[in-house]
Amino acid sequence: MLKSLELQQFTLFPEARLSFAPGLNVIVGENGTGKSHLLKVAYSAIANAYEQGNEPSVVDPTKALLQKGIADKLIKVFRPESLGRLASRRQGTQTCKVSVSFEQAGLDTAFSFSTRSQTEVKVDHLPGAWQEKAPVFMPTRELLSQYHWLLPLYESRHVDIEEHHIDLCKLLGAPAIKGAREKAVAELVAPLEEAMGGKVVLDKNGRFYLRIPGQGNLEMPLVAEGLRKLAMLARLITTGSLLDKGYLFWDEPEANLNPKLIKLVAQAAVALSQQGIQVVIATHSYFLLKELDLLTRQKAVAQRYFALVRGEGQVERIEAADHLSGLEHLVSLEEELAQYDREMELTDA
Repeated sequence: MLKSLELQQFTLFPEARLSFAPGLNVIVGENGTGKSHLLKVAYSAIANAYEQGNEPSVVDPTKALLQKGIADKLIKVFRPESLGRLASRRQGTQTCKVSVSFEQAGLDTAFSFSTRSQTEVKVDHLPGAWQEKAPVFMPTRELLSQYHWLLPLYESRHVDIEEHHIDLCKLLGAPAIKGAREKAVAELVAPLEEAMGGKVVLDKNGRFYLRIPGQGNLEMPLVAEGLRKLAMLARLITTGSLLDKGYLFWDEPEANLNPKLIKLVAQAAVALSQQGIQVVIATHSYFLLKELDLLTRQKAVAQRYFALVRGEGQVERIEAADHLSGLEHLVSLEEELAQYDREMELTDA
């Protein structure tokens, strides 16, 4: 379980510390405040520790392995021209520090690099063990309609695409789980399949379809994009990637969804957190925020909210609260109230 993330001079963050809840965590802020950066840096550290731990020749973590592995993962996920481009851009040489801590202290990791770094980090704290389960990063766009060509292309050609998309494709292509956990999977997937009107299937040629009762298989590109995002979530649950003690980093899940489907996304996120998945969401949708807040209070799910407050060219501060009402600076709410005021002015005129 991710416990905290500490940053110094990382992209838009001169200094930041986020302490996470074991259940649902929501990061809110305007466009350009670095919400996705927070998800990506935490994801990169965890994903690298999982990937290296699953290499057949690797036994225990070493500084040599992590110095190259973490740098490679950051570069492939963020796609900067050099690693040093992720350090805060100010005059002079800047040193960026990243520290990721977990409930299991043996997983704690800390590393640093400077604006002059090209492809290597300095490991400041070496973990004593590898991550046991792959984290999941859900981007704003769906990938099921691109799956059949994206992964083969990436593996055979140099394609400048953020690697968390490729990581997700690999998880989407895993076989469905069988056995004792099938009942739990069916319960989680049922409301998603009801909304989609069918089940997600993967054929032998590597193409995803939506199997609709009485109609057969519908090609994924012909399915509405909002429903494809739900289909992607359903597939990850079916394969076991989102079941029992794992991490879900979800970037703007509300994108291209109507309010009815946003409510379903909120329900799914809360249900996953109840199953032991630690969920970290980045959003600027006040509707989604309210749905999540209402659901977590009803179901007594551990929750944490973070508001990124913009300064001049950087994030000035990060507010944190255990409930949405505890945040003082919420741009989405402020804009909604301002819109209401403008409407009232027109009504009174």
